[in-house]
Amino acid sequence: MRNDVRELRVGNGLSQAELGGVLGVSRQTVNAIETGRYSPSLALAIQLARYFGRPVEEVFHVDT
Repeated sequence: MRNDVRELRVGNGLSQAELGGVLGVSRQTVNAIETGRYSPSLALAIQLARYFGRPVEEVFHVDT
């Protein structure tokens, strides 16, 4: 699953650690999501999308 988390995070001037702190996860978790090594739970995906003011479908893209 592709995602735009890195672009959104950088565009908002946040470090991985800062975003992790807001979401209640580690910097390593944010890095793993950004690089596609970890697919977040539905709850975390919704939390990320809401934080950036986007629908989940605009942040996470299912590869077909």
